[in-house]
Amino acid sequence: MNKLLENNQVTLVGEIKTEFEFSHEVYGEKFYRFELSVERFSGTKDVLPVVVSERLIDVNQNYTGEMMEIQGQFRSFNKHEGNRSRLLLFVFAREAKFMDKDTLPVNQILLDGFTCKQPVYRTTPNGREIADVLLAVNRSYGISDYIPCICWGRNARYASAFAVGGHVLLWGRIQSREYMKRIGENQSEKRIAYEVSVSKLEYVD
Repeated sequence: MNKLLENNQVTLVGEIKTEFEFSHEVYGEKFYRFELSVERFSGTKDVLPVVVSERLIDVNQNYTGEMMEIQGQFRSFNKHEGNRSRLLLFVFAREAKFMDKDTLPVNQILLDGFTCKQPVYRTTPNGREIADVLLAVNRSYGISDYIPCICWGRNARYASAFAVGGHVLLWGRIQSREYMKRIGENQSEKRIAYEVSVSKLEYVD
């Protein structure tokens, strides 16, 4: 397998929540976006954006409610909004197949990348330790994906000492999280953030 495919590996099994919506076209190949809902052990559901090629699936069909397995990569795209840019994250499907309705959900990711800013370590009001890590993961053609990752407990303490540019391997799951974004003096809107919740990580010398 190409080394640049090995450094960003995602496996999801979940329920298709939306119909296909056109995303973009590259060299005559059209790509479509949909949302996949993946249930956690706790019963909470992460609703994740997936981009898939028309060559992998019949995008004219409505598969809402079907279970699907996605193998692919977690990617980022900088969308410019006026003077600002916004980091958009999505799962890029390399393989997609339908699964039985009673298939157990799966949400796994492996990333091999480099810290691109100093990790931010903090504790919550109830004393829980958290560290935010922004990981740059290389892709073909000199492109990098910038993936926000969140560590907890002793992983957070460990990550807090990582140097900028440090080589990091991490494993976890992709989660969705709602938050309110201020868009004016008296206005705010609900948005969804996507990030990797880290279960294990290693600093590579």
